[in-house]
Amino acid sequence: MKSYSESYKKAGVDVTAGYKAVELMKAHIAKTMTSGVLSGIGGFGGLFEIDMTGISKPVLVSGTDGVGTKLKIAFLMNKHNTVGIDCVAMCVNDIICCGAKPQFFLDYIAVGKNYPEKIADIVSGVAEGCVQSGCALIGGETAEMPGFYPVDEYDLAGFAVGVVDKDKILKPETQKAGDVLIAIKSSGVHSNGFSLVRNVFTVNEQNLKRHFSDLGTTLGDCLLTPTKIYVKAIMNLLDNVNVKSISHITGGGFYENIPRSLPKNLSAKIERNAVQVLPIFDLIARTGNIPERDMFNTFNMGVGMVVCVDKNDADKAVSAINESGEEAYILGELVESEEGVIIC
Repeated sequence: MKSYSESYKKAGVDVTAGYKAVELMKAHIAKTMTSGVLSGIGGFGGLFEIDMTGISKPVLVSGTDGVGTKLKIAFLMNKHNTVGIDCVAMCVNDIICCGAKPQFFLDYIAVGKNYPEKIADIVSGVAEGCVQSGCALIGGETAEMPGFYPVDEYDLAGFAVGVVDKDKILKPETQKAGDVLIAIKSSGVHSNGFSLVRNVFTVNEQNLKRHFSDLGTTLGDCLLTPTKIYVKAIMNLLDNVNVKSISHITGGGFYENIPRSLPKNLSAKIERNAVQVLPIFDLIARTGNIPERDMFNTFNMGVGMVVCVDKNDADKAVSAINESGEEAYILGELVESEEGVIIC
């Protein structure tokens, strides 16, 4: 590669660092390659041939998201190989709510200064997220933006595309009172509510190193726990059970996300005692003196996904999820109401 500009380097952009970062990330990207990938890294676009076997009416489903201010924790801990998993998770967990299977992913990393080894660390997490979700990392962009971001900080966002047969798109309108809601456990805070988290704990390097016995680890390691990727569990569930709707519990918690998959005449009645709240949420509420209503309206509270099935399929659904390596349990049921979510 002969591209080089001394003038651009003096302005803060070192194109050669970008080339080195690409070389370092290639091994990570290679792990994500699937049979549909038709192009290598470095072209102007990523080419992907979708396998249409068993799909008569293909519908593409797309999703995009970022990691948010959870990145501030990564900066303070100087740990960058997990946030990429979060980025993939936030995208693929959304598109599987339609019943779609993720096919490929692209990332966007904007940095104040390009440190190739750090970029490779970030991409290693993205690649791991793609492996977990069975999709290929077919492209991306790293933008060095001096003066826009601090030299030691970056932003990370992504974009995923999946495919579903039109006849198999989930149909929330088929839901009725008495249908059962199933919770799939989260791994922690995931990638939402970190502005509140950072405010509660006055996050700094010293506080993040503090060990909490009820967490079983340091605060920093707990907060950086990657977002669960539920693709394999949901795909197995869809193969075995008639699923009516799926909700990804992200920013806005229970009160915002569950109603997104419900008809207006139905509400989710959740048994408060059934919710298996993770210790980190008890610690956040206690430390910040946060009302429970606000907790359920900001965080996932230990529930990463909520699945709705007919009551006769509930036990089978729980078993299918558990067999995939996740933990599921009965959370509540649907009732005739327009409140959206009722926690009692």
